[in-house]
Amino acid sequence: MPLVAGVDSSTQSTKVELRDLDSGILVASGRAAHPAAEPPRSEQDPRAWWDALVEAFAATGDARADVVAAAVAGQQHGMVVLGADGQPLRDAKLWNDTESAPEAAALVEGLAAEAWAEACGSVPVASFTITKLAWLARHEPEVVPAVARVLLPHDYLTHRLTGAFVTDRGDASGGGWFDRATGAYRDDLLARVGGRDDWASLLPEVLGPSDVAGTVTSTAATALGLPADIPVGPGTGDNMAAALGLGLASGDVAMSLGTSGTIYAVSSTPTADSSGAVAGFCDAAGGYLPLVCTLNATKVTDTVASWLGVGRDGFAQLALEAPSGANGVSLTPYFDGERTPNLPDATGTFEGLRNSTVPSDLARSAHEGVVRGLLHGLDALSAAGASVGGRLHLIGGGAKSPAYRAVVADLHGASIVVPSDDETVATGACVQAARVHSGPAATENWKLGAGEEIRPGS
Repeated sequence: MPLVAGVDSSTQSTKVELRDLDSGILVASGRAAHPAAEPPRSEQDPRAWWDALVEAFAATGDARADVVAAAVAGQQHGMVVLGADGQPLRDAKLWNDTESAPEAAALVEGLAAEAWAEACGSVPVASFTITKLAWLARHEPEVVPAVARVLLPHDYLTHRLTGAFVTDRGDASGGGWFDRATGAYRDDLLARVGGRDDWASLLPEVLGPSDVAGTVTSTAATALGLPADIPVGPGTGDNMAAALGLGLASGDVAMSLGTSGTIYAVSSTPTADSSGAVAGFCDAAGGYLPLVCTLNATKVTDTVASWLGVGRDGFAQLALEAPSGANGVSLTPYFDGERTPNLPDATGTFEGLRNSTVPSDLARSAHEGVVRGLLHGLDALSAAGASVGGRLHLIGGGAKSPAYRAVVADLHGASIVVPSDDETVATGACVQAARVHSGPAATENWKLGAGEEIRPGS
């Protein structure tokens, strides 16, 4: 049976799925952890991602021999700089590294927020790659002359698979230097980085959604146990892949609860939000994916649970024991600073505490604080012109929590869908691989996005 391979290289781990090309049914999967990384300096050696990919593919066993196409989705915004020998010159700065906050502020001071939003769809904050490149130019100028390639995380793994230096519209649009209208890099924006004047020439070629990045090299095939010369898709960012894996239509919304929180909608038209709340990304299917991201999501509830000395399951049960509104207790969950709103130095704050406050109130307020931040993001998407009238899909690790499911439905005030397949990013990479191999109709029989309906008050 022909299979397709989809890779999700996230902050915490690499996940691989092998799915039947015709039905989309999961046949095998594997996972391997990445080194821990914590803000404000959140960095990983890109070679560790490749080692994790090798380990994850090994866990899929003999099924690997039947793979006919592959694609990689990865954490957005990370900065990978390679030397002329193709080796990383330093660890990759990840999306949640906040050290470049001063550089982000300087970039916006030098060019107004409205101009940034119009030029590339987003206003720079510390998460975006262009701010990390400016940080490199300012803090490690000795590295800059040796840089031969600037890649995003998924680009690096695609390169290791194929030898090609390519990317896609979706991930490119999160760099802070991509013109969505022309599909080209903006030399004028890159000139503001400093350090050298040829940054655009070091960036990967931008491919279309159905373009082939290359084929698996013999070296990569041997390392991963895959057939050589099978096609590899252009790949994309993790949020773009999740939209593919969910089968989102225009107006549908996804809320992802993981290390970070994101809420985004598929749109046929671009957005340009000068407030910086909405990032005007492209998607992986030729359209657009306006998105709001928060730094603080399930890690917040894990942290508060540890303070109370309970595990995740016990903490979720505590939250369900308290009423909506947590008896007046509220949490501003900016434990690691925040991206939306742009407050990199902020901290978290409980309010409404009384002698009568009980652990269940704290548990409920922690979940509600995380979710309220993302629902404010939904309002921002609507204000930016995105259509958000479709179904809300809850995904990510937090979607497994009965407390998060109930809180999202209650605060949203409408039914939500929790997909039965919770690895939507890897599934989306499989979707891309299938379409690159067999055309856009390849996934018509895949039951993308099917799941459980959760109603308010349930």
